[in-house]
Amino acid sequence: MQVFKFGGASVNSVDRVKNVADILKLYSNEKLLVVISAMGKTTNALEKVVDAFFDGKKDEALQLFQQVKQQHLNTAKYLLVKNALACEAQLNNFFTEAEWLLHDKPVKDYDYYYDQVVCIGELLSTSIVSHYLNEIGINNKWIDVRDVFRTDDNFRDASIDWEVTSKNVNGQIIKLFNDFDIVLTQGFIGSTDENESTTLGREGSDYSAAVFANLLNAEGQTIWKDVTSVMNADPKQFPDATGIHELNYNEVIEMAYYGAQVIHPKTIKPLQNKNIPLYVKCFLEPSLPGTVIHNKQLKNLPPIIVIKEKQAMIELSSRDFSFIEEKPIAELFHLFEKLKIKPNLTQNAAISMICVFDDRPDKIEKLALAASEFFDITVTKGLTLLTIRYYTTEVYNKLTEGKKMLLQQRTTTTVQALLR
Repeated sequence: MQVFKFGGASVNSVDRVKNVADILKLYSNEKLLVVISAMGKTTNALEKVVDAFFDGKKDEALQLFQQVKQQHLNTAKYLLVKNALACEAQLNNFFTEAEWLLHDKPVKDYDYYYDQVVCIGELLSTSIVSHYLNEIGINNKWIDVRDVFRTDDNFRDASIDWEVTSKNVNGQIIKLFNDFDIVLTQGFIGSTDENESTTLGREGSDYSAAVFANLLNAEGQTIWKDVTSVMNADPKQFPDATGIHELNYNEVIEMAYYGAQVIHPKTIKPLQNKNIPLYVKCFLEPSLPGTVIHNKQLKNLPPIIVIKEKQAMIELSSRDFSFIEEKPIAELFHLFEKLKIKPNLTQNAAISMICVFDDRPDKIEKLALAASEFFDITVTKGLTLLTIRYYTTEVYNKLTEGKKMLLQQRTTTTVQALLR
């Protein structure tokens, strides 16, 4: 049993969908649980639908959703012949699910509507891919993962109920492999016990695949991406980035913590718990070895560079020159939890504290306002957070040259610098 996850870039066109089929043919003798993301930029497009709807612009929301509909209908049209009508009927059911909501008025929080609408992207893509695979003779069973993954109602960042989800996998999924070599489903989404759709956090499809791998005791999980391997830096920012062909779980968790976008932060733990190797392979060149991530010790890794832009620094100072100690810090971290915001970097001094966050204006403004009850607050935006694992002086100097440094933290293996 293997678990495969294909991201949005791997299914963002007719040719890419056909390419996924070619990859699956290479594994025709294996049992595969296949997780597929929304096509291309569909999630971004659906986010715009939610924004318009929540702003009371119903007609604009429906018009934007119509564009999403047409894109998927066109893709299905060019891929399908025998299964065209069946696929269109299934797509229309998902369209109706979203449009029923969009014709109403928002009375709940934004995050609730986000999940109800954005989840449609995964349902559309997997429906089209499943029908196409069946049409060309790759027998598979499509399932709605919302019937399997039970979550809490923390919309946009829901947590898996492992006990209920495990029962569902054992009761619904395992038996399907008696009749099908491929079970195909969605990443990123689940549902509450009241059948309300939820999402598992942005880029959560990797995590979905890891949950399946854990509960199915898979031999391995493969994430198919548009890069040849895990790289030591984002190749879009660093054209000379080099591949890393072997990593361990702990290192990938560190990379994810600092903001590397290759692997979702929650993905590794379910695999590590059962010592399931994770492979990162290129869907454009599937014969390449890619990267394997396991539990072995490694040495001599290259400098690993992570750059996070659009950072906001909040400086919090004691009003009466008293030390910032346990009680005010506890109040502050309670605010973080309440607002569902996590600092990327913190630094304490006697009477002040600095926190660095992704600049989400709604969150930052609420945090600054609430924290101003206890501290004097200064907010600085438009910053960049540089992290280098296994840094060298040469690499660090090159990346910080000509920039104003506002903050630096350094350990024996990692250096971080907040830059303007």
